[in-house]
Amino acid sequence: MKTIYTIALLSLLMISCGKKETTDKLDSSPAVTVKVAKVTPNNNHPFVTSSGKVTATNSAELSTRMMGYVTNIYVKVGDNVTKGQLLLAINNSDLQAKKAQVEANIIKAKAGFSSAEKDYNRFKNLFKQNSASQKEFDDISAHYNIAKANLEAAKQLRNEINSQFAYTNIRAPFSGVVTNKFIDKGAMANPGMPLLSLEGKGGFEVTTLVAENDIAQIKSNTKVDVLIKSINKTVTGTVSEVSTSAKNTGGQYQVKINLDKTDVPLLSGMFATVQFPVEKTPQSNAMVLVPTEALVHKGQLLGIYTVSQSNTALLRWLRLGRTFGSDVEILSGLNAGESYIISSEGKLYNGAKISVQ
Repeated sequence: MKTIYTIALLSLLMISCGKKETTDKLDSSPAVTVKVAKVTPNNNHPFVTSSGKVTATNSAELSTRMMGYVTNIYVKVGDNVTKGQLLLAINNSDLQAKKAQVEANIIKAKAGFSSAEKDYNRFKNLFKQNSASQKEFDDISAHYNIAKANLEAAKQLRNEINSQFAYTNIRAPFSGVVTNKFIDKGAMANPGMPLLSLEGKGGFEVTTLVAENDIAQIKSNTKVDVLIKSINKTVTGTVSEVSTSAKNTGGQYQVKINLDKTDVPLLSGMFATVQFPVEKTPQSNAMVLVPTEALVHKGQLLGIYTVSQSNTALLRWLRLGRTFGSDVEILSGLNAGESYIISSEGKLYNGAKISVQ
């Protein structure tokens, strides 16, 4: 019995010693030396700014009112086109048949009208000579007017058919560049379905959203500076539209800026930051900015290492806003007064021991 107790006691001592050695090994790992900074609200940008996107002033998505198969597409994305140029054709065999019927009806109506007109002129002369009665002349007049109306109706039906051909032969409404193609040859086109998108050359605008605290200060015809982020160039523009409703824009108000002509190589879809020459209202929240070099990239996620209460590294995921030079605005994930790690002398990970320099 004593032997069993002795073996059990030795086993417990060995397990506890193993745990102690493991703990000691973990505790003895060296701390990563880091530099930290504290988040403070930034008021170095006292002017109202907002982010937006560059779009062409003159743009259109072309569609049709007719249903049919696409028989030909005469352009591709990136092609320059001129006003009135044929871009896309939709099968119109049913319209061709209707047009043939209408043309036959017009010939028939013309013949009927020509005969009725001769009878009308003849009875008109007879009536003046008192050789035809009033009733006879009235009957001939009615027959003449009906024949005339039938011919006019047939011609208007031909105009309607001809106008429908415009929806089977899609032409450029203005000169520009084909920017997108939404359908392929042989596919079925449906009424209202976008087929091609087209942008005119030369003019660009920026559409942006402004918070309710600042929208009252934004006025039409105001000159503004616009930073194009991808090429790091600043261009000028003029406020052309200021929306007075935020019903469908999440509590923010849409503002459009017409960009002045420039040699800067602008393209639709480029992101831009608009700086309005008006000061922020007292109700506007100060921005929280951190240096972009402090950010951690994990796939499409962006985060930053902070300092936990136990003096370890803690990764926080962030939602970012606008970029100002080497700094980026933090919309959520980091609060004022918290510390974050700027740089480290070793590899950081969640829970890594750190030593603040």
